[in-house]
Amino acid sequence: MLFNSFVFWAFFAVVIVLYWRLGHRLQNRMLLVASYVFYGYWDWRFLGLIFLSTVVDYFIAIHLEKTSVKRRKQLLLGISVASNLGMLGFFKYYNFFVHEMAELLTAIGIQANMPTLYVVLPVGISFYTFQTMSYTIDVYRGHTKPTRNFLDLALYVSFFPQLVAGPIERSHDLMPQILKPRYYRPGDFSEGLYHVLFGLFKKVVIADNMAPIVNTIFSTPTSELTGTEVLIGVYAFAFQIYGDFSGYSSIAQGVAKWMGIDLSWNFKMPYFARNPSDFWRRWHISLSSWLRDYLYISLGGNKKGRLFTLRNLMLTMLLGGLWHGAGWLFLLWGFWHGLLLIVYRIFEGEDNSNRSSNRFVTLFKVILMFNLICIGWLFFRAESLSQAIDMLGLLFSLDYSFTALSAYSFSMVLFFVTPMMLYEFRVERKKDLLYLLSASVPERTLIYAYFALMLVVFPPVSPQVFIYFQF
Repeated sequence: MLFNSFVFWAFFAVVIVLYWRLGHRLQNRMLLVASYVFYGYWDWRFLGLIFLSTVVDYFIAIHLEKTSVKRRKQLLLGISVASNLGMLGFFKYYNFFVHEMAELLTAIGIQANMPTLYVVLPVGISFYTFQTMSYTIDVYRGHTKPTRNFLDLALYVSFFPQLVAGPIERSHDLMPQILKPRYYRPGDFSEGLYHVLFGLFKKVVIADNMAPIVNTIFSTPTSELTGTEVLIGVYAFAFQIYGDFSGYSSIAQGVAKWMGIDLSWNFKMPYFARNPSDFWRRWHISLSSWLRDYLYISLGGNKKGRLFTLRNLMLTMLLGGLWHGAGWLFLLWGFWHGLLLIVYRIFEGEDNSNRSSNRFVTLFKVILMFNLICIGWLFFRAESLSQAIDMLGLLFSLDYSFTALSAYSFSMVLFFVTPMMLYEFRVERKKDLLYLLSASVPERTLIYAYFALMLVVFPPVSPQVFIYFQF
């Protein structure tokens, strides 16, 4: 049930009308049913996975609170982590590891007939698995009290606006909003409208119009491409994935806001980052903070010396890459970002968020960081390792001639992306993510009219599924 479909908005219209006519308890029950309908619309058979994950963590969290024996608590937490990662590992990584094991055995002269299965990847499994896992970890650490109401926990796990592509919410942020009565708050409608309209603009106008350019270039044999075409294709993908993923998160924020629930910001103008740490404070914030709090810090963070800190950064980013999918290219993408974090940490020090007062230096840092990010996107988007290597070679070649394809693609990227980046630059300068809500009436009207006009006049030829649904 896509956010940019009439089916979803018809579904949500029914939900929101019923929602504000019910008391708190019935609101939660209705939202739980709506969330299961939302997910079941894709494939009802996988509702059992969400239910099973909820049941396991419900009982484990309660027993974690009851016991004070450390070893028993560690055992209970281990069961929760193993069950969640076990489900995630089977559906997401089973065939990958079986295939790689067979390749390894064949390489050393052992003929292996490894069993493979036709495994359908459940939509959003990485998101809701991490969300429910963080609940039991927080209960174990004493940061969250376990809920005694199973249905309330089930709603926390399956809350439909952010169920299949985040943001990955923490129990201490979302659970209190579920447990407490919610009332209509002045300003919720206008803020929700901003999130929804801007999110639809980024998804439908930016991402879906970049998709044909990206698909054309990445489906063309590299022997037929020039360095210019590859460069434009990578830039187009950078804005496609940003518009697609941040658009989803923004719409989720807006829909939740209309129900009196605040979801976390998942993106904060990431392409204005000055260094890798700054980028990960702006991009997919709910995942990067999850990896920091539950993985990087658990590995020791920066408390065990410089060498261990660099090791922990690399391990965290490698696992962050693997979270995105079972494939060597995702691992390479994670390795690249780990390498960037390490190099910048070595040359800029631990606190590499420094901002130069010199505008030209700042501009140079932003442009450099954007291009380094785009090299990572090449690995992320490439169809194969050989294609990634060949395209990388073209990027560093001297073949930067303009062709009909590069001229058309470049003009489309400029036309669709430039206004959005100018707007985000203004937001960045204002240091207020919601500055538009307090802007002058003419400015607000002009920007909203632009969003709406572009949605009406420039819909994509063929709507695209959200990229992060595959994760």
